[in-house]
Amino acid sequence: MAGDRASEKAPRRSPQEAVRAVREDIIRGVHAPGERLTEESLAARYGVSRVPVREALRVLEAEGFVEAKPYVGVFVRELSEAEAEDLLELRAAIEPMCAARAAVKRTPEQLGRLKELLNLGWDAVQDGRLAELPRLNSRFHEVIAEASGSEVLGQMIRQVSQKIAWVYAVELPRRAEDSWTEHDQIVAAIADGDADRAAALLAEHVAKATHAYRRRERQPEQAPEDPAPTAA
Repeated sequence: MAGDRASEKAPRRSPQEAVRAVREDIIRGVHAPGERLTEESLAARYGVSRVPVREALRVLEAEGFVEAKPYVGVFVRELSEAEAEDLLELRAAIEPMCAARAAVKRTPEQLGRLKELLNLGWDAVQDGRLAELPRLNSRFHEVIAEASGSEVLGQMIRQVSQKIAWVYAVELPRRAEDSWTEHDQIVAAIADGDADRAAALLAEHVAKATHAYRRRERQPEQAPEDPAPTAA
């Protein structure tokens, strides 16, 4: 329950860390859509005073994760279908381009970081630590964008990566192993300098994740006796 979660005290964080922590918990579903967030409960949970919490809520409202209702309070938003579709289309348009450029322009350090994230992701999958995957997945795609050598592409991905993680978070348990297998293949193509293959693999990766998300939207309409869909 929200009250129980609020009573769990975490180590003290800086204001920036508080923003990051609340955002990650929204993405993970710890704070559910429609849940009211109070300064007092968040300050207790994240180990900060109410002043940085207030600033964090302003940042998260600007990012579209929460909504402030005058005289009522601050609530976790729920992404509309239109917003989700825009994010899915944006990702499909720009991430394959990032992968193609990364195959040509990536530095040894960036390739090493991608491999490190692969290992961290696989460790989390195998240990059942699925709550860690949204953050690792976002960072994986951000590093590919950074490796493209384009500040514009890198900035675009950084701006939307957390929102995209929010769209997909519900599918992570279902697609966890498949998703990180696809990441392995993408990194292999980038390491080989194969721009066409890197772009094609990332496009396929995005398409599968998008299909899983849209299938989830249809799932409630299935009869109770229908079998649950398998991983994309």
